[in-house]
Amino acid sequence: MRNSIVIAVGFLALAGLTACSDDGAPAAGPGAPTGAAKGPVAVAASDTECKVAATELAAGTSTFAITNGGSKVTEFYVYGAGDRVMGEVENIVPGLTREVIVELPAGVYETACKPGMTGKGIRGPLKVTGEHKPLSGDAKLAEATAGYKRYIKSQSQTLLAKTREFVDAVKAGDIAKAKALYPVSRTYWERIEPVAEIFGDLDPAIDARENDVAEGEKWTGFHKIEKDLWVTKDIGEDGPIADKLMADIKTIVEKSNTAELSPVLLANGAKGLLDEVASGKITGEEDRYSHTDLWDFDANLQGSKAAVQALRPVLEERAPDLVKTLDEKFAATEAELGAHRDGDGWKLHTELSKADLKKLSDSINALSEPISKIAAIVVK
Repeated sequence: MRNSIVIAVGFLALAGLTACSDDGAPAAGPGAPTGAAKGPVAVAASDTECKVAATELAAGTSTFAITNGGSKVTEFYVYGAGDRVMGEVENIVPGLTREVIVELPAGVYETACKPGMTGKGIRGPLKVTGEHKPLSGDAKLAEATAGYKRYIKSQSQTLLAKTREFVDAVKAGDIAKAKALYPVSRTYWERIEPVAEIFGDLDPAIDARENDVAEGEKWTGFHKIEKDLWVTKDIGEDGPIADKLMADIKTIVEKSNTAELSPVLLANGAKGLLDEVASGKITGEEDRYSHTDLWDFDANLQGSKAAVQALRPVLEERAPDLVKTLDEKFAATEAELGAHRDGDGWKLHTELSKADLKKLSDSINALSEPISKIAAIVVK
């Protein structure tokens, strides 16, 4: 995601959660695959290394605990064939340990640390063996996933339409119209990003900021056009970039609507979207040229709520008190954000005071804490 997950990823700090098989037994032990972990798989990340404690795991859900001992902010990924993202955790600052829950069927994978959060990363092999009962085998979890996919489909169809309007305005050289359409089209992108980020290089091609682009790679996507609209004020050469953006969005929509999703994605997607708010929208880093970060903030919040609502029947059965807390915290955050409405849109980030941003940040943090518990409940 650069910022935010994927088919079975979690951005969590779950104490005592072990890498385990579907019957709840530890992944390692008598008869376990060589190199399998008895608890969370420790990953020692630095600016030059990515040491993963286990290179072979039992099929099912596992937890990776990544400690950043380097000087750069890093990310950790588990990749499937074709660089399909099976799990990720981002924004691991130096000295911090973060955990990610991944559901993996038997197969061959790669792990990767990305110091500086750019490039292909420092990679290593990971083998997963054995059989497991997918989480989606539970009827209520399967319905939750189906409901979330319906949400993704509805949002992605509007994303196509709004991106087309934005691209047409850019190609026509209509700067004023393109500026007006920029935050609107991104709203639908941000809502589906937990699924969109599954597909390798497509997410950075669409949504990378300038500092996310590795040396030698070409910067494309929304934020390249954003800079030209608000800073250089010249989009005369952006036609090919706009065409590529449209083509990439079409591909993402096609893939998102046919992807098989793990129920863990819903839980981790909800948390990942809030992590994006905390790391990019609150700080103004995301839309640093247009300052339209509150459009993205709202989209992330609504996308997170949609994922939680899809899981609601499961949560009401397994953790009813958590449901009540989530409802209260979502309502509080929506009210805090709602104070910054401006007509049909939102105030610019630069119009908010430090006190305003502090209140929004506190509200997001208060919501993130109970959301971080959902993945563990899903994998019970």
